[in-house]
Amino acid sequence: MASLSRQLAQWAAGLRYEDLPPAVIDRAKGVTLQALTSVLLGSKTASGKQAIQMIADEEAGVKKGATLMTNGTLVTRGGAAYANSEMALAGGKYDTFRMLTHPNTAIIPAALVAAESCGATGKAYLTGVAAGYEVMERMAAEVIPTTMAHGFHPGPVFGIFGAAVAAAKTMGYSEDRINSTIALCASLASGGLEAARCGGSPLREGAATRNALLAVSLAQPGHVGGETVLEGDAGFYHAYTGSNQGALRYSFAGDVRANLGNVTANLGKDWMFLETLYRVYFTAGYNIAHVDVTGDICRDNNIQYKDIDRIEAVVNWLETQYPSPAYTSRREDGAAEHGRTAYYTAYGAVKHRFPVLAGRKTDPKDDAPEILELMHRVKIIPSHQMTLFGPRITVFTKDGKSYTRQSTGREFIWEYDGLVARLQDVKPGLPIPAAQYDTLIATCRDLEKSARADALVKLTLNA
Repeated sequence: MASLSRQLAQWAAGLRYEDLPPAVIDRAKGVTLQALTSVLLGSKTASGKQAIQMIADEEAGVKKGATLMTNGTLVTRGGAAYANSEMALAGGKYDTFRMLTHPNTAIIPAALVAAESCGATGKAYLTGVAAGYEVMERMAAEVIPTTMAHGFHPGPVFGIFGAAVAAAKTMGYSEDRINSTIALCASLASGGLEAARCGGSPLREGAATRNALLAVSLAQPGHVGGETVLEGDAGFYHAYTGSNQGALRYSFAGDVRANLGNVTANLGKDWMFLETLYRVYFTAGYNIAHVDVTGDICRDNNIQYKDIDRIEAVVNWLETQYPSPAYTSRREDGAAEHGRTAYYTAYGAVKHRFPVLAGRKTDPKDDAPEILELMHRVKIIPSHQMTLFGPRITVFTKDGKSYTRQSTGREFIWEYDGLVARLQDVKPGLPIPAAQYDTLIATCRDLEKSARADALVKLTLNA
């Protein structure tokens, strides 16, 4: 049987826009809009400004390369990939797949750099994005908690593969070149946890995206990357998960073994890409449903703060031990704290929704006292039976009644126009006029009609 990288490369090279189901096309447009929204917001943050300034200072004046979004400076492709990815991560409006990866912070910047460099059409770009997502998420799906337990952050570790495949496909690479691109990514993948545990700021998707473009560039003239670099005895899975036989240290559902054959099973038929959630609140992904589900219970049943006795939320066990049971930095099932899951549950009960322009760290002084009081009456209960991002929430009222809603884990999966509706409130915080953002929305919606996908890059610039 062909190696995993060969099977993935063969599928990606042969994928056509016409092969994409409508739901996949819609999701590719949506993750693009969300990533660009995050880039716009991230350009105003300290880390976003730092990334722009560093790359512009080092690389301004190149004759051939790609554009720094929101800034307009022409820099190297790798430099643009790094800075644009850093802005996407800083903006906090990114997607999430199985809790610990955020594909569009790497895939969208890489695909747009590739589209700009080769003049790709909207259809070519959308096909590249779909290929990049599917490869990344299939490679990561069953081993995300185990990768984290080995001290690696799965976001950048797997993000490099999605970014590289998206770029290579957008540029029309052959099967052999995509295979080498994937193989080279196995050598360039990185992203550790310890820096965040000791007061540092780790390199994440920005570095992964830059390395992805390096892999793409090396593969272009014919660098041979090898065949069994993923599943071989000294390969990627052995290095990053501790086993090339699928042994798991942790899993979301309590499984002890993964089947690496699932990475390529039913490629192009069963789209894992469609599991990707939109994260519109700047908080850990497992908190997003707590806001909306609790808010919906209280709104639909006209439950006010004064009516609530207590709230219980049964959640997937790994959501209570972030980022991993092996290196837990916060327990969500302990005493309630501002900014933790109980806080977001209480916020949903009192306010029904969370402000989309709020940053990762909010000031308790800005919160209603009812939220800060109620969070101490929220109990978070871990369970191995609960789906990811799918809490079962029960609101107990003082009159002895209870109201329960079981989340599906898919509340933050919308069609394109549903995402657009949820992003409307970001407009006051953007560095471009609202009318220009509306044009960006419309361009993403009709991207398959665009002669050049990099028209999106120009729409991030404030003339």
